[in-house]
Amino acid sequence: MTTHVISDTGVLTGRSLRHILRSPDTIITTAVTPIALMLLFVYVLGGAIKTGSDESYINYMLPGILLITIASGIAYTAYRLFLDMQGGIVDRFQSMPIARSSVLWAHVLTSLVANLVSVAIVIGVALIMGFRTGASVGAWLAVAGILVLFTLALTWLAVIAGLSAKTVDGASAFSYPLIFLPFISSAFVPTDTMPGPVAWFAEHQPVTSIVDTIRALFAQEPVGNDIWIALAWLVGILIAAYAFAIVVYRRKVG
Repeated sequence: MTTHVISDTGVLTGRSLRHILRSPDTIITTAVTPIALMLLFVYVLGGAIKTGSDESYINYMLPGILLITIASGIAYTAYRLFLDMQGGIVDRFQSMPIARSSVLWAHVLTSLVANLVSVAIVIGVALIMGFRTGASVGAWLAVAGILVLFTLALTWLAVIAGLSAKTVDGASAFSYPLIFLPFISSAFVPTDTMPGPVAWFAEHQPVTSIVDTIRALFAQEPVGNDIWIALAWLVGILIAAYAFAIVVYRRKVG
């Protein structure tokens, strides 16, 4: 049974990836906004922002930009899943001898691959702009692991949106609040520079602990409790979103 699920997921993931290869503008569009934000903050606003650190501003802000990249990219998962549901392709798959869960996992894995490519493009541009790190291979692997978890957690939220939406615009609009969250966190400025209620929210929302963990890993500094808080948020959101998505999917195709 497990082999059946894996093989079916592999075939459907290949189908989704071929669609992206035929339309690479999806990945390019996902990377454009974060790159534009980097250019704006580093070359226009960066000189006026005080982070209380000696590191360059591109080093300070890159973790938040990477999260924005992923938050932008997962909107396409909701969009593609919505089109599959509305076009009847999912109903057609259900009439075939394939594992039901493979349909959703194919979209999730496609999102993971596409978003990691977008992240790699953004990091490449950041290096051109002056981003530097002495992080070890282990630290880079830890950063990659956190970004993978972040992508999976948000992608399963996108699956819920894609299954529940009534219109194409509604399928992708849910990502806008997720893109906005890093702006109310430690991604661009220290939280202690914010007004009281805003600072409290920034300190206690998941993006801040994730950003602080990635920033510490890049800077070769102790991550402290931030990594455990970040992992708790990510795993909790992933499990809840996955469970809810499966319930919604079964109601839709059952």
